[in-house]
Amino acid sequence: MAKRVVITGMALTSPLGSNIGSAFERLKEYKNCIRYWTDLDRFDKLNTRLVATVKDFQIPEHFNRKVLRTMGPVSIMAVATAEQALKDAGLLGNEIISSNQTGVSYGSSSGSFDAIFDFYSMYNDNNVKVLNSGSYIKMMPQTTAVNISLYFKTNGRLIPTSTACTSGSLGIGYAYEMIKNGCQTIMIAGGADEIHPTQIGVFDTLFATSTKNDTPNLTPRPFDRDRDGLVIGEGAGTLILEEYEHAVNRGAKIYAEIAGFATNTDGTHITNPNKDMMREVMKLSMQDAKLTPAEIGYVNAHGTATTQGDIAETNAVYEAFNKSVPISTLKSYIGHTLGACGAIETILSIQMLNNNWYCPTLNLENIDSQCAVELDYIVNSARTIDTEFIMTNNFAFGGINTSIILKKV
Repeated sequence: MAKRVVITGMALTSPLGSNIGSAFERLKEYKNCIRYWTDLDRFDKLNTRLVATVKDFQIPEHFNRKVLRTMGPVSIMAVATAEQALKDAGLLGNEIISSNQTGVSYGSSSGSFDAIFDFYSMYNDNNVKVLNSGSYIKMMPQTTAVNISLYFKTNGRLIPTSTACTSGSLGIGYAYEMIKNGCQTIMIAGGADEIHPTQIGVFDTLFATSTKNDTPNLTPRPFDRDRDGLVIGEGAGTLILEEYEHAVNRGAKIYAEIAGFATNTDGTHITNPNKDMMREVMKLSMQDAKLTPAEIGYVNAHGTATTQGDIAETNAVYEAFNKSVPISTLKSYIGHTLGACGAIETILSIQMLNNNWYCPTLNLENIDSQCAVELDYIVNSARTIDTEFIMTNNFAFGGINTSIILKKV
């Protein structure tokens, strides 16, 4: 018999802040977190100068040299938020965490870039001394999952989800499946990414970045006819997933239940989105949750503010629901936090679900006629919606699609 899966702990560090309550309150100011980053000025051929960096994050004082020797910035954010999430769940220090009942499902787009460049320096400059025993651990794609497991001494499943922009959502989804199928009782799940010029360069070479360098408050513009691309952000989001009966028996507070999850792949192109597979992943998620489209009251869109992405996603949503569903995207506030976006956006979506308050998409003035105009785009001001179920979607390079359905408890 399938187990129910609930969320009992959450923590984030994001461009909106490193406290969930204050980050949620900042959404209500209807201002984005985009800024001009002067560090990018040295790259003459780079088009964008815009970023969304984390706010109010400090390395915990008890993270000593021994702890930090295997962590780059992405792992530090991941482990720090995991610690706060476990504390929030009332599980920090509980013996179940260091047992085979607890696992980790976590990802990032890659490891830390400075560590990667240390290996380049070794090869290019013949300088082996730049490397140390922690260099590879900082660099490897599974660095966030492994460092979380090492720090909390977990002995259960370890699932690295280094799948670009679905790293966080896939981490949550696979964690959900582990508990649902009785393989684990608790999962530490989420995603993280650190900002680096090379991350920005990836999208800049594809002409996918916004170049509104003089007006950062006016970008990104998801779904808008005058959008000109995305803005790269950074951060981390960690959720503690727990088997429902176990959570109830220990008197845990429950933020939400994961009612459904699905993931699939496009199988067509490495970067161009496939509308049909986007549509199918949403239908599969609703099927997993045993819900009809009429029962879902809001969709948190991936909403990258790229032409192909926006058009494919909105039309996929309309085809999956076959009705006008309220929709908005958090990326208009925090930029695209890559491997962290699925986790950060799930956390903020849970906040919206529990407050019946749903943010508008910023900078959306004229809906692109190629987007699904039939959808109920939330613009200008927040919407009050009293619903039991919401959906949050993410889509990544490689054609990896995810859809999570959250239930109010």
